[in-house]
Amino acid sequence: MQEHMEKALDPQRAYVRVVDYIKQEIRNGNLKIGSKLPPERVLAEQLGVGRNSVREALRILEIIGATTNTQGAGHFISGNFEISLAETMSIMFLLKGMSFQQISQLRYALEKQAFALTVANACEKDLDDLRAIVARLDRGVSEEENVLLDKQLHYTIARASGNMLFVDILNALSDVMDLFIADLRIDIMSETHRKEALFATHRRIVEAIVNKDLPSGFEAIDEHFALIDQRLRMRSLETP
Repeated sequence: MQEHMEKALDPQRAYVRVVDYIKQEIRNGNLKIGSKLPPERVLAEQLGVGRNSVREALRILEIIGATTNTQGAGHFISGNFEISLAETMSIMFLLKGMSFQQISQLRYALEKQAFALTVANACEKDLDDLRAIVARLDRGVSEEENVLLDKQLHYTIARASGNMLFVDILNALSDVMDLFIADLRIDIMSETHRKEALFATHRRIVEAIVNKDLPSGFEAIDEHFALIDQRLRMRSLETP
């Protein structure tokens, strides 16, 4: 009966009704992260669509990170968009023929705004976390460990901004950048003078956050990205 009804409703678009319904429930506050969705049968009957359309809608929502499917337990709202965002960005950048420099420019603008918000919003725990990461960077025993700590520092600044969009977008951009320059971070960390210069900018950024010193922090961020861009230019000259 439902499958017959769905044919009259344009079966190729019936899943959109399910997606729109779930979006509306989220907008109304009826579904939040961790909420369990109704069973497929219930959604199909409630929305007048076939179960195949419900499954297609749930598959799409899972791909974009809005839901997760736990075997035997059902579908839940997850809000895990970082992976899907990185995949979408990487394909978009490749199709549009964008260069790493253009991606870096976008990240630079976002990092500066995240820093400014962190200066205004960081709590004492955020400051303690940032100090601890910088201290560990100074004691890092391998290039790989320092690369992870570098990412953690930028993540913590984004988180402390109080705007989770910065966290998701900057993390996705970081993943996309790794597709273009998978080994550049390790290269920089293996060159003593560049590593020390990069660590110095990290320390100054954190000090600026602690002291609520926007000009000094912006200057340190400028130098941070200048170091990376300089290494990129050198690599382009080295590549035949």
